[in-house]
Amino acid sequence: MDFIEKIQEIARKIEKQQDFIKTEEATKNAFVLPFISALGYDIFDPTEVVPEFTSDVGIKKGEKVDYAIIKDGKPIILFECKKIGTDLDLEKISQLFRYFTSSSARIGVLTNGMIYRFYTDLEEKNKMDEKPFLEFNIFDIQQQFIIELKKLTKNSFDIDELMSSASELKYTSHIKNILANQLKTPSDDFVEFFASQVYTGRLTQKVKAQFYDITIKALNQFISETINERLKSAMTAEDISDKEKKPEQKDEELKDELYRKGKIETTLEETEGFFIVKSILREVVKPNRVFQRDTLSYFGILLDDNNRKPICRLYFSTPQKYIGIIVENKKEIKYKIDDLNDIYKYADQLKKTISFYEISNKV
Repeated sequence: MDFIEKIQEIARKIEKQQDFIKTEEATKNAFVLPFISALGYDIFDPTEVVPEFTSDVGIKKGEKVDYAIIKDGKPIILFECKKIGTDLDLEKISQLFRYFTSSSARIGVLTNGMIYRFYTDLEEKNKMDEKPFLEFNIFDIQQQFIIELKKLTKNSFDIDELMSSASELKYTSHIKNILANQLKTPSDDFVEFFASQVYTGRLTQKVKAQFYDITIKALNQFISETINERLKSAMTAEDISDKEKKPEQKDEELKDELYRKGKIETTLEETEGFFIVKSILREVVKPNRVFQRDTLSYFGILLDDNNRKPICRLYFSTPQKYIGIIVENKKEIKYKIDDLNDIYKYADQLKKTISFYEISNKV
C-alpha cells in the first residue's frame, strides 16, 4: 500500500468509526497513530515515536505533548491531539506553542484526527507561528497536500527543504484566502482601489455602493476569460507541436518560450511523478540535483538542470501513459504506466541512468 492509499484508508476508517470515538485517547489510537505510521515512522519504537513526550517549559516542569517524532535522539515533529470533532481554534494552540518553544522541533502539528494543522517558526525563530503553513481535512485532501505531506515522511524528511516549502505554502495559502474572501464580499478598501483607477469623479458612498457589484462582476468575468484563454493557448500549443518541426536547439527555445508564456502547464499528476522519481533517486544522488523541465510533448526530469543529462521523460498527456528512461548513448526506452505507482518498478533503471552520468564525470 503506497502513501496515498494509506491516507485514503485512514479517511475511510474515520468515516466508519468517528461516531463511536468519544475521547481524546480513542482519537489518538484510532486515527492519529495510523497517520503517523503512514508517514513512515515506527509507532512501536520508543526511540522514534515517543508518546507523552516530556517538555519542561519555564517554571512548569514535566508538561507533556501527546507525541514526539525523534530523529538522532532529538524531537523533529510534535503532535498535540484533541478529540475528534474538537474545534481547532487559536485558543487550543497555546499548549503546543509552549512545547514548541522549549524543544528543538521545528514542526508542530495540531489535530483532532480529521483536521491537521502544521506549524513552524517562519516569523520568529524558536517561536511557533500563530497561523499554520499547511492545513487540510483528511476527507478533502488534495493532490498538492499529498506532495507536501511526503516531505514530512521518514525517508524524505529534510528540514531545510521543508522550511523553504513551508514559507511559500503559508503565504500563498493566506493570499489565496484573502482573494477568495474579496471575490465573495469585497472590502471597502478593495472596492475603492479599483473604483479610483477608473472613476474620475468623487467617490461618494453612493458611487462606492455601485462599484461594489461592478467589482465582483468584473473580477469573476476576468477569471472566466483567463480560464478560456488558457484553454485556447493549450490548443495553440498543440497545433505548434504538430505543425512545426525545427532543429533540436530551436525547438527547445520554442518550448521554453511557450512555458514562460503559460502555454505549457505542469499538471498535478506530472508533479507527483516528479517527486516519485526524486524520492527514488535520493539513494544515489542529492535531491537538489534533480530538476524538472516541462515541454510541449513530455515532462522531462534532468540531472543538474542540464539538458544534456536527461534522466527520464513522463508522457502523461495521452490516455496511455509512459515513462521514457534514458539509457546509455542517450537512447530512450519507453515503458507503459497504468498508475503512478508503476514508476517504482523502474527504480533500478532510473538509478542506473544516474550512474552513467556520474561515471562519465569521473573519466
